[in-house]
Amino acid sequence: MITEYFHDTAEEIALAARLLQKGELVAFPTETVYGLGADARREDSVRAVFAAKGRPADNPLIVHIAEIGQIYDIAAEVPEIALRLASVFWPGPLTMVLPKQDCIPEVTSGGLETVGIRMPSHPVARALIRASGCPIAAPSANRSGKPSPTTARHVMDDMNGRIAAILDGGQCSVGVESTVICFDDSDTIHILRPGLISQEDLAPYASRVYVDHAIYEQIAPDVKVASPGMKYKHYAPNAKILPVDAPDFAAFANYVSKHAVYGTYCLLFDGDPEIPGIPSMRYGDSGAEQAHNLFLRFRELDEAGAKLVYVRMPRQDGADLSVYNRLMRAAGFEAVTL
Repeated sequence: MITEYFHDTAEEIALAARLLQKGELVAFPTETVYGLGADARREDSVRAVFAAKGRPADNPLIVHIAEIGQIYDIAAEVPEIALRLASVFWPGPLTMVLPKQDCIPEVTSGGLETVGIRMPSHPVARALIRASGCPIAAPSANRSGKPSPTTARHVMDDMNGRIAAILDGGQCSVGVESTVICFDDSDTIHILRPGLISQEDLAPYASRVYVDHAIYEQIAPDVKVASPGMKYKHYAPNAKILPVDAPDFAAFANYVSKHAVYGTYCLLFDGDPEIPGIPSMRYGDSGAEQAHNLFLRFRELDEAGAKLVYVRMPRQDGADLSVYNRLMRAAGFEAVTL
């Protein structure tokens, strides 16, 4: 298969849309990461997504829509709290898990009776959804377990020859996947996967907002999960990632200097000084900056030939929690605490 490369013109978006209508796979940009899209209603197309990625079949996909009203085409029930959140956070990086309509096959939902739904804010993503007339099921457009792609070049590196087309819409602005939530009751928000929209952002809209334990720890392989990004090791470059929770930079630098081996790199905050003799890259100071840069730096570390990467641990609140979660999953929940 030859993977076609489309630009974000109306004509080429229409070509990509026709491929989706035919059941083909098309990678496309969202504000979070690039998605690997298929018609969410077609079992054959969705199975092809899992095959192209090498993704476990029990890892559910998120369905992308272009207008709030399309939620009723996908969800069997839409609680008032979901509509309230959609009015505030859509279009944007928030996914809501709701009971699914019969038009969504179980392969899309990972064998569950629920499905994650979101409306991306990227104009190219929404134009593609409208042009195709399809709700688009889309995980990140990378080989399973690898860093999520934030540019079309990343997608081409992973997926060239495996999918029909890539639609280039520039670099993604957010850089990590959407926040995924479900509802325990009419006034409780349960965060299944952290993203740019944080627990603090959601707090004004429910009496209780809490974070799933799977964000902080590895869960058992036989547990069914309602959201992608909860169960398996994800987001990892070829290098071994080792987050270091240090009280300050001096402690971090001292540990790294003592434990560096051939191929050691550091991923530092922008304000950190260099560590003599240890090559480094920067990934930002704030949670939003780190989210934007994390997967890009992971790919650059692979290009540089890094073997072991010590990472300055981000905070665990606000948008920073999404970065902490991606780091820990990339590390297989192995970290150093000083």
